Amino acid sequence: MGRADARRAQAQEARRAAKSGGIRRLFTWKKLLGTFFGMILLGMGAFGALYLYVDVPAPNALAERQSNVYQYSDGTLLARSNSGVNRQIVDLAQVPKEVQHAFVAAENKTFYKDDGIDLKGTTRGLINTLSGKGKQGGSTITQQYVKNYYLTQDPTISRKLQELVISLKVDQKQSKGQILAGYINTAYYGRGASGIQAAAQAYYGIDAKDLNVSQGAYLASLLQAPSQYDWATATDTGKRLVKDRWAYTLKNMVEMDWLSEAERAKQEFPVPDKPKPAKGMEGQTGYLVEAVNKELDKQGISAEDREAGGWTFTLTVDKKRQQQLEKSVEKELESKLDREGSKVDATVQAGATSVDPKTGKVVALYGGEDYVKHYISNATRQDYQPASTFKPLVLAAALENESKTQDGSLIGLNTVYDGTSKRPVVGSDTPFSPQNEDDRSYGPISVQKAMNSSVNSVFAQMIVDVTPAATKRTALALGVPDKNFPERPAVTLGTMNASTWDMAGVYATLDNHGRKVTPHILQSAEHRDRTVKPEAPKREQAISRASADTVTSALTGVVKSGSGSAANTSAYRAAGKTGTSEENKSAWFAGYTPELTTVVALFGEGDGGRKQVSLTGTANSGRANGGGFPARIWADYTLGALGGGSDARFDLQDVERGEVPAPPTPSKTPSEEPTPSEKPSPSEKPSETPSETPSETPTTPSAPPTITPPTTPPTSPELPPQPGESDGQPGERPGGGGLLGE
Repeated sequence: MGRADARRAQAQEARRAAKSGGIRRLFTWKKLLGTFFGMILLGMGAFGALYLYVDVPAPNALAERQSNVYQYSDGTLLARSNSGVNRQIVDLAQVPKEVQHAFVAAENKTFYKDDGIDLKGTTRGLINTLSGKGKQGGSTITQQYVKNYYLTQDPTISRKLQELVISLKVDQKQSKGQILAGYINTAYYGRGASGIQAAAQAYYGIDAKDLNVSQGAYLASLLQAPSQYDWATATDTGKRLVKDRWAYTLKNMVEMDWLSEAERAKQEFPVPDKPKPAKGMEGQTGYLVEAVNKELDKQGISAEDREAGGWTFTLTVDKKRQQQLEKSVEKELESKLDREGSKVDATVQAGATSVDPKTGKVVALYGGEDYVKHYISNATRQDYQPASTFKPLVLAAALENESKTQDGSLIGLNTVYDGTSKRPVVGSDTPFSPQNEDDRSYGPISVQKAMNSSVNSVFAQMIVDVTPAATKRTALALGVPDKNFPERPAVTLGTMNASTWDMAGVYATLDNHGRKVTPHILQSAEHRDRTVKPEAPKREQAISRASADTVTSALTGVVKSGSGSAANTSAYRAAGKTGTSEENKSAWFAGYTPELTTVVALFGEGDGGRKQVSLTGTANSGRANGGGFPARIWADYTLGALGGGSDARFDLQDVERGEVPAPPTPSKTPSEEPTPSEKPSPSEKPSETPSETPSETPTTPSAPPTITPPTTPPTSPELPPQPGESDGQPGERPGGGGLLGE
């Protein structure tokens, strides 16, 4: 190497040395530490500013959204409203303590001691976010609650920083119990279930309050990966992982002294139930929910209130009786129809309402074949005529008003009228001469027998004797709606409009000795923020007990030896009335026992509900009268609803305006003697015995039998009802009847 090269090398070495010394002078330990602490101070200052800047926001809309729960009277689930979120928020007190501990053990063992954040986990989460690995675990329960309740699920740095600040503030402002409740109520568990209550139902078919520690540990384990850990759909790997996490959760509970070693050893993995479709509006559910919603509107709980969710609506409906009513309609009607192959059968619609006559509670309701196929509720629709189920109300009005016949005699069960078919009424400005069923003339006939056989001409004259206006007043007092209610003699044949719901209230009032019964289906409405108690229906005396009991006595005869004989049985005591409207467009049976009032109706519906059509030919059985399908449905349902029968008797204290003596007590051996609760009261009637015409023998000498003078001579003498001739007999001739069926 020459001298020149040596000089250049020395110069380069000198420059390197100078540069190295400059870097060392620039990055001394003091300067590095100063920079580090400066950055820390800068970060703390920035975080402090962020802490002051970021407030705890209002909850996000999704976090507070809940479904409304509709349940039977016994608390079992009927339906959940479709609000987009399957959630029902529950208080922490409703979650067993060991289940609460399972969530803490699975997610955040230091939850009860920490300040709401995990700096190590949060830092790891930020690094993973920056490196593109997505959101990672490590957050505390408080942080997860804040993310679910106040923020979003977006894996961004800004959201993570907000989460950190808000978590600190929430931990200072809220108790650990509030935070834990918020967490378990907002978390998503899979199967469409948000919140622990929905999850308990989705996986185990029980309420959160009934979860045990193993089930709680499984639900807590689910939160790490809901779709992967759902036992019903999990792969073998998923099942192994969720079992490991379940065991990890229980192990942590032992470590935290929340579970003893002995208790842990007893735990078995709780395999969840198979997934079930969400409860929808199919079948009768939609009709029941619709009926409740209508009542909620009247109670001040509007559609807007319901839209917010979080309500639990308890119905008065008895689950077993509801199921029985559905079975009875299927057995006695639907199984016999050919809806696909018969044009007549395709038009048949059934409806029914069953009421407790003492309280007015609707215990069962049948709205139609299927709510999703037929949205009009046949139980509450008011576009059909109740037909001859109105005739007992004409009698009630006559008794209530102490009305007299044209010759001045008081009207009672033994009053004799002219039963000639097409007989013109006497004493009316409006001409009316209705035809009897099958155009049959009965001649002189008592009111009791006229009720048994639903003789149109008798009740046409009776309403004239009472006056249509007075009859309307009584009918409205009993519960018939003031809708299309003409004050003319023809109204005696039920030519106004009413629903099975309406008529169930009317007949329940008769059953309740004239004390008004208003059907209602809402038992309670509860929300976390408020509870609404339904306004109690008025229970005033609609008509006198004497009038109501006399009508009941008459209607027992209809069941025992008249058009309602399909409902006659020794299993219970019953009163009822058949009805078939003009041109056979509807057929009814309204009846009651001392414990239950039920009205069943068939409607002929064509053109998508825009047209009323005849029921004649239903199931190839000729004329569909009230004593046929409706009475048979009523009888089958009532037998099942009463648990196979009942010994209860009608307590009829005043029939034909006189006291009725107690029936003779049959001799019994001591072992057969009834208990005091089973013994009949002294006021029970002879009409409860198997007598064919229980009310035709006057109990008082109040009025001798009278005959309203006919304007035309009778065409035939009174004859006993024959099968196939009086309305409602199963063997009735196809197509029989005149302008009005009965």
